[in-house]
Amino acid sequence: MRRTMLKSKIHRATITGSDLHYVGSITVDPDLLDAADILPHEQVHVVDVDNGSRFETYTIAGERGSGVIQVNGAAARLVHTGDTVIVISYADYSREDLADYAPTVVHVDRSNAIIQVDDAVDVLLTEARVPGASTGSAIGGASTGSATGGASTGSATGGASTGSATGGASTGSATGGVEAFA
Repeated sequence: MRRTMLKSKIHRATITGSDLHYVGSITVDPDLLDAADILPHEQVHVVDVDNGSRFETYTIAGERGSGVIQVNGAAARLVHTGDTVIVISYADYSREDLADYAPTVVHVDRSNAIIQVDDAVDVLLTEARVPGASTGSAIGGASTGSATGGASTGSATGGASTGSATGGASTGSATGGVEAFA
């Protein structure tokens, strides 16, 4: 049996434009495609965090280093410039493939520059990011985070988790370790 699983995602990218009269697709900076292991013309799902719309399309490569995330064709009606989106790719895996399964999560800033690339399943369980927020998770280590005007979340297994937030909320958990939030 094969299972369709998350392969990778570009998390909390910012829409830089839209072109209703283009043939279709989503134009993405090749740096982001490479980091997320998404090929040009690969099927992706796009989720708009701001308005809840969700659609399928395919990718085309934009200008490298530009940070472009542009929705084209009819789907351009579903997003607005400045919206926060998640671009998701899936793949089919055999039971054997799942033994060392690890999806890739590409975190970007508001200008779509890569902040961090995670390739561990546990990162999917610790994401509660808001604009201006910091998140972290660690297994057998430490996790720290801080944010001004936002939220900070962290978790650690067998280690320590610390974080602080000014003008926002701070939450955290630690298993077999130390937890401190201020």
